[in-house]
Amino acid sequence: MNYNNLLYFSVLAQTEHYTTAAARLGISQPALSSAIHNLETELGGVKLFEKVGRNIRLTDEGRFYQETVEDAIQKLHSASLLLRDSRTQAPVVIRMGVVSGTLDGLLAREMVKYARNNKRIRFHMTESSSEQLMDMVRQEKLDMAIVDSSDRDRSLHFRKLYERDFFVAVPLAHPLANRDFIDPREVVGEPQVVFNYDVARSFKEWTTGAPTDEAVLCTVDTARAALDLVDSGMGIAFVPNECVENRPGIRFIPLRNWHQALYMCILYDKWLEPPVWDFIELVVKVFRAKKQAL
Repeated sequence: MNYNNLLYFSVLAQTEHYTTAAARLGISQPALSSAIHNLETELGGVKLFEKVGRNIRLTDEGRFYQETVEDAIQKLHSASLLLRDSRTQAPVVIRMGVVSGTLDGLLAREMVKYARNNKRIRFHMTESSSEQLMDMVRQEKLDMAIVDSSDRDRSLHFRKLYERDFFVAVPLAHPLANRDFIDPREVVGEPQVVFNYDVARSFKEWTTGAPTDEAVLCTVDTARAALDLVDSGMGIAFVPNECVENRPGIRFIPLRNWHQALYMCILYDKWLEPPVWDFIELVVKVFRAKKQAL
């Protein structure tokens, strides 16, 4: 039984309003509808809600089930509190993946605060491409991943966090180093250093209509390694605003009208321990607050 679906049902049963419940949960209304449908299917086709005009209300079966679900959620919450207070229990490891260039100060600060407030919390971080991270989520090797692309695979659930800006990193001696802005199409053929294949692929598809690798001179694992090579004169690199840093030999020039969305990715039908789920909700909240502040 999917804990998230039970939680979604509980909130919807309290509000009897899809829009209100979805807003409270921080998910889309279609995602909430899909979760309720899956829960009803899992229960053998029992209808938990019925339409009344434009609104909904619990069926008799739904009211009966609500009492059971509320009791179960309360017991799980109480058990979680007991485990958190117990010093003899094993640590809770949050297995998190981030697409290269995403671990900025905001996320790092939230990880530190969460670990300080939850003494049993430990983090295991994986930095890779979106494609690899999504595969690891599917294989249950990761609890969550922050990725820069979404997938139509219905086993994965995506929640948009915000859109980040991109810069082109060029050596100070580069002819474009004195520019205030650069149009992406101006640098399509420039020798490039790539640290994130997804960024390189989406950039080329957007500027040329098809993915091409002719301009890529070197592919590395991290943004820092890419910037080291840019500093040495190998080529240019496209980096998100999180990777902009004080480098005397590099000029970071904003790309005009090019942004990239970041998403929280989790496995749709996987039960997550409450401390892990709470951290996921915290990350979604702080990143969306960042989006509103921009």
